[in-house]
Amino acid sequence: MSGAWATAGRAAQKRSGEERSREESGPPPIAVDLRLVPAALAAWGAAFAGVGLPPAWGLGIAIGAGALAAVAGGLCLARRVRRAGPVALLLLTGLAALAAALSATSQSHAREISPLTAAAHESGEVQLSGRVLRAPSPLAPSPEGGPRGMRVQLAVEEVDARAHHRWVDGDPAIVIAPASWRDLELGALVTFPASLRATDPGDRAYALAFTYAPPEVVAGPPAALRPVAAVRTALHGVLADRSGQARGLIPGMSVGDDRHLPADVDEAMRSVAMTHLTAISGTHLAIVIGAVLLAGVWLPPPLRVAVAALAMLGFVLLIRPEPSILRASAMASVVLAGLLLGRPSRALPALCLAVAVLMTADPQLAHAYGFILSVLATAGLVTLARPWARWLSHVMPRWLATAISVPAAAQAACGPVVLLLQPALPLYAVPANLLAAPAVPPATLLGVGTALLAPLWPGGAEVLGMAAAAFTWWISWCALTFAELPGAQLPWWGGTPGVVLLAAATAVTLVLLAALGGPRAAAMLWWPVRALRRSSRALRMAGLITVLIAAALALLPVLGRWIAGTTPGALPPDWAAHQCDVGQGSAFLMRSGPDSAVMVDVGDEGMGAARCVQDAGVQHLDLLVLSHPHRDHVGGLAEVLADVTVTEVLLSPATAPEQNVAQVAAELDAAGVPGRVTTASGEASSGHAGAVEWELLWPTDAGAAAMVPRGGAAANDLSLTVLLDDGELSVLALGDLELDGQAGLRQAWQGAGLAEPAVAIMAHHGSGLQDPALATLLSPSLTLVSVGADNTYGHPASSAIDLYTPHGPVLRTDLCGAITLLPGSAYQTERECLE
Repeated sequence: MSGAWATAGRAAQKRSGEERSREESGPPPIAVDLRLVPAALAAWGAAFAGVGLPPAWGLGIAIGAGALAAVAGGLCLARRVRRAGPVALLLLTGLAALAAALSATSQSHAREISPLTAAAHESGEVQLSGRVLRAPSPLAPSPEGGPRGMRVQLAVEEVDARAHHRWVDGDPAIVIAPASWRDLELGALVTFPASLRATDPGDRAYALAFTYAPPEVVAGPPAALRPVAAVRTALHGVLADRSGQARGLIPGMSVGDDRHLPADVDEAMRSVAMTHLTAISGTHLAIVIGAVLLAGVWLPPPLRVAVAALAMLGFVLLIRPEPSILRASAMASVVLAGLLLGRPSRALPALCLAVAVLMTADPQLAHAYGFILSVLATAGLVTLARPWARWLSHVMPRWLATAISVPAAAQAACGPVVLLLQPALPLYAVPANLLAAPAVPPATLLGVGTALLAPLWPGGAEVLGMAAAAFTWWISWCALTFAELPGAQLPWWGGTPGVVLLAAATAVTLVLLAALGGPRAAAMLWWPVRALRRSSRALRMAGLITVLIAAALALLPVLGRWIAGTTPGALPPDWAAHQCDVGQGSAFLMRSGPDSAVMVDVGDEGMGAARCVQDAGVQHLDLLVLSHPHRDHVGGLAEVLADVTVTEVLLSPATAPEQNVAQVAAELDAAGVPGRVTTASGEASSGHAGAVEWELLWPTDAGAAAMVPRGGAAANDLSLTVLLDDGELSVLALGDLELDGQAGLRQAWQGAGLAEPAVAIMAHHGSGLQDPALATLLSPSLTLVSVGADNTYGHPASSAIDLYTPHGPVLRTDLCGAITLLPGSAYQTERECLE
């Protein structure tokens, strides 16, 4: 008997020791199902590249993916492999990439042949007609105050230009419009005058339209959208007497309509990373579906799932398909299907399947920041929230650890992408979201109830709206309070260095959290490695494929930059100045440092000024001079500002064309670049920009005062005329001066007693309106003419060429291409153009 007791005691001690060992080493490995991760990444990569490249490139990606799938499928059918798991993963990965690449190529081709794309590249004034795809959303407040502009998504149906009229098959465009567009109904057919600009290939919108006119509503929403429009209109009517935060947040959190959100609340929510509450996402969908499943707990499972699916469909139709809601609805469909089949789905495979399906259904989502942030936030919650909560539970209650880990995991996953959009960190994002979280479900459910009830029973909807307003008040209070605290937006490094530094800081945070949890928490840092080591060969192969695909996607931008840097367009390393070839426009660079320059004009949109800056290796502009507000001189501003930083911009006093003047101001404001309207009078008319000394010579104050009242007719003669000198080379850029402006410049030049410039950029693309006395006075050793081939203006005029030829060579970009000036009065041209 005593032997039995001894044996039992030793067994108990052994079990106790094993339990202590397990406790110290951490929890058992968590199964990590990575099988669908390679397929999701491959589909995303194929879609990302396919919509951003010409169709031929997308077709090449599809052929490569198809070849991979064919090889893997052949191996499976031939049974030439011992274990089919890894080969099946390759087959699935190839098929996902093939489907996404074919879909992306189709969309890229449709964009390429679209009449809207053609009209946008012509960059003229047009009359647009189309239907409103989404409720107008407010732009960021302007520094000067006043009404906020609106951003409207439009399905274009007609483009009426001066040259011809085009019918368009509902191609998408983004309209930047005044505040008078705010109350447009969803689906309304509108017509308005606008200025079109082409967008980047990866952009969902085919064109960007700027208008300062109110919309003319031609027809109401189509029959399919009238119920949705009626719900939204009735909701705004019910909330008309509520506070500003309620009028903005309740529609924003229930139907995704944030156009009435007060500017201060909007700005505060941006500062503390709470904008996801009004950008309908998976959180809102989960709240609605969860409430429906809970309310139908007494129903049979199949009927319960069917009701939840109908609720999901109705909610998506009510708010309209957005990138984040598409991701969430796809995941929810997988989960509901799993419940119906009695096989509940795991979150990570469901997310991967949703991504792979959506990349085929809508490859433009690959470039949508909303979709990217939604996927990253979900991935962060799936992979990080659970272990973080366990670590924190060692130093705080479990419920508090979970409450903190959920927003922290989402912020950590989204941080790098948010940093690329805005180089600052929301310091109080976690506490602000943590305090606001309890109010989000009731605010969402009460808001949806108010919206659905408003068209049927306004009185009942007002009661629900009053209750919802109490919860949205708490949410707005959290945003406003934390946004006013010191350091709400912590400045951070932008670009790749900032992202790397943030990743390092996140890794340090992980180690500190593990240290707080003791040995057990520290051991949990290695649970992914232990889980992968103990997993099957197929899972290990999935991990390897995932790493390789992720590395390939990360290296694509680097490879693209390397290819761009080795193309024939790159400038010689010792270039001194460069006349860009931007067609019938003008853009000129003068080197002011190793990677900086002074730039005069930026050509028209889409004509290559940004590429010219890249070829020159310029990363910063010490000074940008925009001679006058004609599109062939300022249209490419946004493209250039996207590639370089700028210290200062000088602007002409010309006030017309008004639309171009306003557009330049808006683009400078959006880029945070200071612009200064100036003349050639006063102390601020000259200075140094890096190694370049600059001086404005025209228009003077007197000249501007005489010409500005002439409006648009004086824009050319009000061109800023600037003399640039780096100590070895002097260049005079005359803009588009005509005879009156050239006469004023001649008088100013004579009065200043200046020496002859080495190089002159002929006025107005070499038009026939040239002042012979000015040409003789300047007598440049080299004259440049920035002009487009086969232009309809007859530029350059033979009389203009004959006027400047006696003083030295005349180089034209229509014949020579881009022209590079080198030290020692040397130059080289892109093409042979002189006999």
